Amino acid sequence: MPIKLKTLAFLLVLLSACDSQLNNPYSDNDTNQSVLYESFSERPKHLDPVSAYSSNEYAIIGQVYEPPLQYHYLKRPYELTPLSAEKMPTVHYLNANGEVLNAPKDNEIAFTDYIIDIKQNINFQPHPAFAKNLAGLFVYHTLTHEQIVAVKTLADFTKTGTRELIADDYVYQIKRLANPKLQSPISEMMRNYIVNFEKFTEKDFGAEVVNRYQYKIRIKGKSPQFIFWLAMPFFAPMPWEADAFYEQTGLRDKNITLDWFPIGTGAYFLAENNPNRRMILLKNPNFHGETYPIEGEPEDVKNGLLIDAGKALPFIDKVVFMLEKETIPYWTKFLQGYYDLSGISSDSFDQSVQFTGSGGVSLTPLMTKKGIQLQTSVTLSDYYLGFNMLDSTVGGLAESARKLRQAIAIAVDYEEYISIFMNGRGVPAQGILPEGIYGFSEGEAGVNSDVYDWRNGKSQRKNIGIAQQLLTEAGYKNGIDPKTHEALILYFDTTSTSTDDRPRMNWYRKQFEKIGIKLIVRATDYNRFQEKIRTGNAQLFFWGWNADYPDPENFFFLLYGAHSKVKFGGENTSNYKNTEFDNLFEKMRNMENKPERYEIIQKMQKIIQHDAPWVFGFNPKNFALYHQWYQNLKPNLMANNQLKYARLDVETREKMREKWNRPLH
Repeated sequence: MPIKLKTLAFLLVLLSACDSQLNNPYSDNDTNQSVLYESFSERPKHLDPVSAYSSNEYAIIGQVYEPPLQYHYLKRPYELTPLSAEKMPTVHYLNANGEVLNAPKDNEIAFTDYIIDIKQNINFQPHPAFAKNLAGLFVYHTLTHEQIVAVKTLADFTKTGTRELIADDYVYQIKRLANPKLQSPISEMMRNYIVNFEKFTEKDFGAEVVNRYQYKIRIKGKSPQFIFWLAMPFFAPMPWEADAFYEQTGLRDKNITLDWFPIGTGAYFLAENNPNRRMILLKNPNFHGETYPIEGEPEDVKNGLLIDAGKALPFIDKVVFMLEKETIPYWTKFLQGYYDLSGISSDSFDQSVQFTGSGGVSLTPLMTKKGIQLQTSVTLSDYYLGFNMLDSTVGGLAESARKLRQAIAIAVDYEEYISIFMNGRGVPAQGILPEGIYGFSEGEAGVNSDVYDWRNGKSQRKNIGIAQQLLTEAGYKNGIDPKTHEALILYFDTTSTSTDDRPRMNWYRKQFEKIGIKLIVRATDYNRFQEKIRTGNAQLFFWGWNADYPDPENFFFLLYGAHSKVKFGGENTSNYKNTEFDNLFEKMRNMENKPERYEIIQKMQKIIQHDAPWVFGFNPKNFALYHQWYQNLKPNLMANNQLKYARLDVETREKMREKWNRPLH
């Protein structure tokens, strides 16, 4: 998914009360429960799975909705497992006549059927949309004007009900994805997958109910990557009763909608949504039951991550998202033990983390004394400086333009950027694939040899003299534009408009000055920036991408010619087109992860490293601090339903809080 450069940080904290803790920011109403506190800085815009596509939205709905599949919490590489499905989907390949093929060649496959069997005896959370009277009629589906006027929030509907999850609920949601009125962000993508996607009201739509507990999705051709979408909330079941209830006139005016109050079968349900104060998740009393994984990686046993193997989920009774806008008060509460897990802001970085002589990181004595632990992980994200390949100066595959881009790629020192602006929390990218994605090559084999040399067992950025020589060969000796006989001027479009962003923009200018190029920064709001990218009116720009699923296809398609932003409205924001690369992509995209696919990926990497449609920037590193009482914590960069696995040692936390928060006399 595209990365918004201002992201919402969710921070965790556990509720407990003690009379001696006069500074305790929480009430003592939940002392008999295991309660986790998280913070948010602004309300998630969408909680309807047809629309939600941001990390802060998934932090909520990932706990509420259950698509058919999920990612195994402990296993790496990431592995899909059944969630609400009874087993992994059965896959049938068909010819153009709809006949099932046995051991077919790829060019014989016209369609692929995914047959999904769902678990029986799963019930939806308690919700007013399901409430019925003694006559079996829905209580709240035909509300009068007076009834609607009388309610203020969903909790004012005192009667609730439930019903069993059935296959029709999944097909109903897929039809919602296709409905243009709902404007799902993946509708155009699904149009390329699902047969007759635009005919969602007709019988030949590509998703259909087979029986009460089985449904089928038919896609075009063969795409092994499609199965990853079945682990995303987009494909979670939606009961028709939800739309029947929420679409009643007047409820939207009171924010009583699916975007505010989701309906799911997951471990939790959203009981309160007050964006000016808090959002509350409660354990779903109708939860069908799931157990903690019984296997993982070898080191998981040593790290205590299998102590709860086989035990019923979830372990936490309640999650409260508190509005927390300022980082300093939050950090203070974390050190006092009132937050269980914390990210690390720039203000608190030196207080919490220090670099070792070998380039590693360790906790400061203050953190170690408190028993705080550090976890780091390289995100499945790309941040890059893109060139508009349609531009007459920096674009195209002519050798002069290619050498200009290569010179810039050497000059823009992202190692320095990571050190200055990210406190070292990032890894310079050698290509388009981050660590953890199939095809990523470590060491010398993966080095971008057009930008780096391999010396003494590690990559080193080429000398700036090489960049200057490339610039001369490109026709811009000393950075001089032969047309104007002055410094070459390039334009950098960005959404960095605040005064806090000025140091970074000045840094970019200085990188280009190293080779004599004058960089003019054009800062605009996000909507205007997007319009420039859509129409090809940007020359250079900064962008990012989060993996939708852990497959190389989900990264390489960002440079696939048929996904050009200007020509086709796709995610190829650079509008890059190289016929050799495109042919390799088309061959690679639907292959299984076998040696032949790996070799093709390496060829694709070398092509784009040499063509340099991007300055491959960096893959950020997540740094997380957590207290000793927070258990079962393992970074999982693909799962969004992790809260059900977390356990809190409330007794230990309470002892530490008392110790750290004794009143001064």
